[in-house]
Amino acid sequence: MSGIAGIYQPYAEPDAQRILERMVHSLHHRGPDGSGIWETPQGGLAQTCRAVIRRNAGGPPIVKGRQEAPAAITLDGELYNAEELLAELRSIGCSFETESDAEIILTGYLEYGPDFVRQLNGVFAFAILDQAAGRLLLCRDRIGAKPLFYTFHSPGGTVSPEPKSAVLPDCRELVFASEIKGIFAHPEIKPELTRQSLQEIFVLGPARIPGSGVFRHIRELLPGHMLLYSADGCQDMGYWTLESLPHADSPEDTIEKTAFLVQDAIRRQSASDAPLCSLLSGGLDSSLVSAVCAGEQKKKGKPLHTISFEFAGNEQSFTANPFQPSLDGPYADQMVSFLGSRHHVFQCSSQTLADCLSDSVLAHDLPAMADVDASLLHFCSMVSRTKPEDRFGSSDSFSDRSAGGCGFRTALTGECADEIFGGYPWFFKKDCLSCRAFPWSMDLSPRKALLKEDFIQELQMEEFSQKVYEEAVSRTPLLPGEGPLLQQRREMAWLNLTWFMQTLLNRMDRAAMRSGLTARVPFADYRIIEYLWNVPWEQKASGNIPKNLLRQAAKGLLPDAIRCRRKSPYPKTYDKAYEAILSDRIRELLTDSHAPIRDYLDKQKVEAFLNSPSDYGAPWYGQLMAGPQLLAYIWQVNFWMESFQLSGTAKDS
Repeated sequence: MSGIAGIYQPYAEPDAQRILERMVHSLHHRGPDGSGIWETPQGGLAQTCRAVIRRNAGGPPIVKGRQEAPAAITLDGELYNAEELLAELRSIGCSFETESDAEIILTGYLEYGPDFVRQLNGVFAFAILDQAAGRLLLCRDRIGAKPLFYTFHSPGGTVSPEPKSAVLPDCRELVFASEIKGIFAHPEIKPELTRQSLQEIFVLGPARIPGSGVFRHIRELLPGHMLLYSADGCQDMGYWTLESLPHADSPEDTIEKTAFLVQDAIRRQSASDAPLCSLLSGGLDSSLVSAVCAGEQKKKGKPLHTISFEFAGNEQSFTANPFQPSLDGPYADQMVSFLGSRHHVFQCSSQTLADCLSDSVLAHDLPAMADVDASLLHFCSMVSRTKPEDRFGSSDSFSDRSAGGCGFRTALTGECADEIFGGYPWFFKKDCLSCRAFPWSMDLSPRKALLKEDFIQELQMEEFSQKVYEEAVSRTPLLPGEGPLLQQRREMAWLNLTWFMQTLLNRMDRAAMRSGLTARVPFADYRIIEYLWNVPWEQKASGNIPKNLLRQAAKGLLPDAIRCRRKSPYPKTYDKAYEAILSDRIRELLTDSHAPIRDYLDKQKVEAFLNSPSDYGAPWYGQLMAGPQLLAYIWQVNFWMESFQLSGTAKDS
């Protein structure tokens, strides 16, 4: 995994070296093992490096083609079908120097053009600067597991491109990076807010509109899209989308095919030449990933290392609620005994959790999922520092050159199963299916609880949320002839894949990459998503049991107590001390005349909220973000505005 950045102008760019150095330095955490820059008269590419497969250990960027006008690639991500692609390209006479994923993609591009991306199975964001063709290609994987932001810049400010084909003036350069901070490392590009920025933060956050970078004129390339930029203009093209078709497989065949796809994805993503572990909660999803991964490790004569997360004091302070019915610990212990894995348990104190809220903002360059994100970031840093007993020798090509020693480089997770298999409560509740609103934030009243009335009116919260929702749901690929309820379920699945899952994938990427850790998400293999998209609901959730198809596909791989366990989401703290820390921090903001968040907060509302009993069972976003998380999110918004020197005012566009 890596951090990538670059600049491209169809006509001569005087000197990009200094700017590229600044950009790649800002992304050092995404690849602490090294970096490289490739410069041309039109700009250049830059990349940090962190390899977990030996074939990817070479230095970036990869350059190939005619000597007088070569092409170069910078890649963040990895392929899971590299061996098949390598064999195919060799069969038509292609030669390789490194056999790296980046060289495979670049070679395929030179042979077949941009459409070669359709053959890739993996997670990736890459840029190819093709001097012979006079163009830059940006590309992002189908599900959006790897981020890629961009903007267009000209002397005196940034300029927003049209989303479709547009001929642009010659002077404009395209600037891109894995993270927004990489773009702002460009000395002439400054962070600015718009009215829509504030609407996304306060009405939709921590979600954001697909393609939006929240800051003025900062865009994110959509999942499954390519962007071509040349002297002829800029063209944004989708190369993958879901297609709604009748499902012809029997229930038995559906279970069998689902089991194959899931296990094949986990096996492919278990490949690692560097220390590997799985994140184990004791729930269905992470346990299934761990079970298959343990089998693959056993073939290599290695044990699987499993890692669980806990919050200090939760055994005493936890109270079951409809969204979080049980603690993970006992179930994780049962799974560890079943697998015989080498288990690690990491804890997070309330003070550490509160202190990590700022790190979370710096990782995302935006307010994030409050302590739900901050805790994962902290745990990932602990994973990356943990030294497994069967560590590699000093002669290995993956000997660690960064601080902290040789810890785990790769972690497999159970993320995304709920979005794909229909595991969330809102898939089942009639009011959620018919509400015509984002199901994870149907009620906007908690978002207004701390805000000034005139600011609420300025944001037009209901109108904005409804408009964005209608635009999102209108893109659902529907199947002609489906009744109203089936259409609602398909729309629900679409929103979960294109909105809620994106928030969680962003969270996982930033939390892991902040510590140079590669987090793999086998359930988000596009083959699984394509197949499950058309499986009827009565097969996905037969007997009205959430994710029953996945439970059936897991038979024989897990103890029944784990396989049939009721869903309990990612853990959070219930410690009253954490609330006290947050309350103190919010009160400090109210007395700080320089705090930008004061422009938006109603002091009397805030005091009333701080003095009222906490409700952990009434989330304002998702399943986990309730009263304490609202305070944490507001604190993050203020820290974000301070960090990027953003004022309370915003530009109109």
